[in-house]
Amino acid sequence: MRKNIKLTAAAAATAALALGLSACGTDSDPAAKSGSGADADTSKALVVAASPTPHADILNYVKKNLADKAGLKLEVKEFTDYVLPNTATENGQVDANFFQHKPYLDDFNKKNGTHIVPVVDVHLEPLGLYSKKVKDLKDLKAGQTVAVPNDTTNEGRALHLLADNGLITLKDGVGTDAKLSDITDKKGLQFKELEAATVPRALNDVDAAVINGNYAIEADLKPGQDSLALEKAEGNPYANFLAVKEGNEKDARVQKLAKLLNSDEVKKYIEDTYQGSVTPAFGAPAAS
Repeated sequence: MRKNIKLTAAAAATAALALGLSACGTDSDPAAKSGSGADADTSKALVVAASPTPHADILNYVKKNLADKAGLKLEVKEFTDYVLPNTATENGQVDANFFQHKPYLDDFNKKNGTHIVPVVDVHLEPLGLYSKKVKDLKDLKAGQTVAVPNDTTNEGRALHLLADNGLITLKDGVGTDAKLSDITDKKGLQFKELEAATVPRALNDVDAAVINGNYAIEADLKPGQDSLALEKAEGNPYANFLAVKEGNEKDARVQKLAKLLNSDEVKKYIEDTYQGSVTPAFGAPAAS
């Protein structure tokens, strides 16, 4: 039976309670002490926190079509923010998560003292620039407002997308953590920083917005068709991956899921379902 729990940042307290009562338990729950890593109880379901689209969709495809044959019990819990999946994984409230890329995870671990590590890359969601007010990049003029995600890595990623398309100029050598103060020429544009999940809802209130691929899809946007500008997949460091708390990489259930997520069946599912809005990006995650 599918069990999905959709959580928002505003409901964090409720979420923590709900997860605390879940089967996997917390550090204070004896169930949480029954084993981890290579010693984990493989008869129990692997509980994975995921963003709804495309992460949970991909996981539920695996659950429905591949997991039983591989001897894997899989439970998917849906989260609609970028914080709770990592804190729940760190606390042992879930076994793994699938929602993020390496630059975001590195920044999160550094700022929060967490110990989450990637296991296997699965897909790329190209970041895109969208607008309901202009039809072409050249129509975006001085005085107009562009919304960007406000978390460190996704804002940097958004600014690089804008710079690559000639809309702004960044300082030489600025990395993935670029911020508004690193813009040397705004070319008259104004910027509005918003939580990534809320950017699509602001599209009517700004002239353009840089939106993460999964949130674009949830908002019924088609990145390959609707974007004014879209990230290139080649050489892109932002592949999304399955992640666990450090020490749990050798959990047999995690290894089974990693193999399934990099299978030919999942590759075909991603390609057929998302038509280029999400692309397979299998293999080992980038080193820190």
